[in-house]
Amino acid sequence: MTHLALVGPTASGKSTLALAAARALGDVEIVSCDSMQVYRGLDIGTAKPSPAERAAVPHHLVDIVDPDDEDWSVARFQEEARKVVAEIEGRGRRALLVGGTGLYFQAVVDDLRIPAEDPDVRAELEARTNEPGGIAAAYAELTERDPAAAERIDPHNARRIVRALEVIRVTGEPFSSFGPGIGMFGPSAFPLRIAGVWLPRRVLAERIVSRVAAMRDQGLVAEVEGLRGRMSRTAAQAIGYREVLRHLDGDATLDEALDEAARRTRSFARRQRMWFRRDPRIVWYATARNPDALLPTLLAAWSR
Repeated sequence: MTHLALVGPTASGKSTLALAAARALGDVEIVSCDSMQVYRGLDIGTAKPSPAERAAVPHHLVDIVDPDDEDWSVARFQEEARKVVAEIEGRGRRALLVGGTGLYFQAVVDDLRIPAEDPDVRAELEARTNEPGGIAAAYAELTERDPAAAERIDPHNARRIVRALEVIRVTGEPFSSFGPGIGMFGPSAFPLRIAGVWLPRRVLAERIVSRVAAMRDQGLVAEVEGLRGRMSRTAAQAIGYREVLRHLDGDATLDEALDEAARRTRSFARRQRMWFRRDPRIVWYATARNPDALLPTLLAAWSR
């Protein structure tokens, strides 16, 4: 049995396209490969599928941990996702992996080695990043010691920077060396067809602005306020949530916070493009504006 995957940058319309494809194909269950949709309560800011969408097509790895779960990791995701894919196959159906978190996706489809952890080293690094200028200094160290990893990590994402430096110190190996590595892609862990959604940069930027505005209208601020004090360090770093938390703390106006969320989303989208375009197994489907127009071509490819 050959499973399916749909990848691409955030706001490229892949979730809507995947839902439409799953409905048309009939034998498909969706598996989210989004690192933040796993958290209960982080709904609006993660563009989580609605209850109606989840009722129409089975979705997996959505709302599986509490927002204050400090132990959620890519290793746990890899284990859970592999189990879910096996269960779907056992039902005689196909999994459709959907998401833009490259590391999570690659952990599922490739034999990605998950490096060891050391709580003491991590605590030391976290204390350092909490000092004034600490995140910038830690990112500079990462850039020097493992430029390939630094290129893939948001310079403001303290948790990811700390994890990368932790691995380097504990193992003596570059963080980027774990897994297939840049430009090294072999057979996937299970038979898989991978499709990618590609939009012009200008169109994607416009969609990002529209998405942030929609999240504001849907009640993002109220959602974050309700989660305040109940989010793990990881969850609190999610795009949109970190910026609105700053607004609620009085460190930014709401407009400033949302502008920063949009900027950070554009930066994230650029890194997603860089991550996925290295993978020669991905068949890219490009459209000038509306990703829904890709559905007939996608169905033709996946129905064969």
